[in-house]
Amino acid sequence: MTDTHELHTHLLAAIAAAAGLDALEAVRVEALGKQGRVTALLKTLGAMSPEERQARGPAIHQLREAVTAAIAERRAVLEQVALDAQLAGEALDMTLPVDLPAGGTVHPVSQVMDELAEIFADLGFAVATGPEIEDDWHNFGALNIPETHPARAMQDTFYVARGQGDEAAPLVLRTHTSPVQIRTMVEVARRQDGAGAPIRIIAPGRVYRSDWDATHTPMFHQVEGLVIDKGITLGHLKWTLETFLRAFFERDDVVLRLRPSYFPFTEPSAEVDVGFSVEKGKRVIGGDATGDGGGWMEVLGSGMVHPRVIANCGLDPDEWQGFAFGCGIDRLAMLKYGIDDLRPMFEADTRWLHHYGFAALDVPTLSGGVGTPA
Repeated sequence: MTDTHELHTHLLAAIAAAAGLDALEAVRVEALGKQGRVTALLKTLGAMSPEERQARGPAIHQLREAVTAAIAERRAVLEQVALDAQLAGEALDMTLPVDLPAGGTVHPVSQVMDELAEIFADLGFAVATGPEIEDDWHNFGALNIPETHPARAMQDTFYVARGQGDEAAPLVLRTHTSPVQIRTMVEVARRQDGAGAPIRIIAPGRVYRSDWDATHTPMFHQVEGLVIDKGITLGHLKWTLETFLRAFFERDDVVLRLRPSYFPFTEPSAEVDVGFSVEKGKRVIGGDATGDGGGWMEVLGSGMVHPRVIANCGLDPDEWQGFAFGCGIDRLAMLKYGIDDLRPMFEADTRWLHHYGFAALDVPTLSGGVGTPA
């Protein structure tokens, strides 16, 4: 019993004196390891008589429990001391920039498409789509551009051969999204439920022409708008375009200038210029177009839908009138986001995309700024 008491005192003192986790582990091995002193005492219980085991057993078990509890308590203290020392030695500079994980970005063209859909939805327009491979009638004929019309030279495109033995005119990659307008009007004219017009749609999408320079590419993106209703005038067209452009460029001082022009599918027709000014040495949309450095920039074409186009789609031009407009989405992106060259938009350079791209969750909303005058 005296040996047990002395061992108890010795081990508790060693545990209390352990300055680190390694020292504490050495004490644990000395006491409770396979060859430990407490373990050796436990092994002697088997050779004792029942009377001896009853006399000495409780003290040995109490020694093991006391040593085990003391080691656990001391380990908790030493681990906390080690953690405090580690935290004291580490410093986190909260002013350093965060390394963001690698992620994709939204292309400026896709972002502008979403912005257009948001703005025009607020004006009551629906988004309409159609095939990119079109027949000659939808792409040209229905739009008052017959086969021998010189306006076809303005929209040189790519032709898709039909099957062998098919004598029909070859298919084309659409040169504009106007075929979507034609398909919409034809579908409305075919309805038998008396629904019919009015029509208010925008038609964004890819279009194709045989061009390639700093401001033209063989494939680009276009958005066209169409309104068909009764009593539609040029005043409605001008108001719609003003509202759209002020919302898109997020400035309430955008001024438009309509110049007479010619398009086969509208009459009268107008090119739409938007005024720009120079602010801090940079050309920006809006402001005083007549001021120093200011001027006008063409952004889209428009006009009243030609009565012949309305008739071609099965609607009565004496009852229904409307206006249409169209512009390049890529050029809108260039104007709004300061992009100087159109071609890098299609060159798959991730450095360019990370510079001009948008975060995946940066969804355009009117409440978030898109469409709100600055």
